[in-house]
Amino acid sequence: MNEEFSSILQTLNDIHSDTDVPKNVRMKISQTISCIEQENELCLKVSQVMGELEDISNDPNIPSDVRIEIMNVMGILGGV
Repeated sequence: MNEEFSSILQTLNDIHSDTDVPKNVRMKISQTISCIEQENELCLKVSQVMGELEDISNDPNIPSDVRIEIMNVMGILGGV
């Protein structure tokens, strides 16, 4: 796994462990982490993760600081 995915996983794990984040958002984050950990082609993995993160960022219950972190992760993925 390359360095970008390592930093993305760290950020997503931090969000997942934050108890202030709604449970449904943490479940979606968990699914996204699983998607990253799968052994798929890079382009397929990036596409799946971007779709998951977009869904999460559009959730009205997500705290604004978490939404910013999600957008930062999407920016990193855009450069992969």
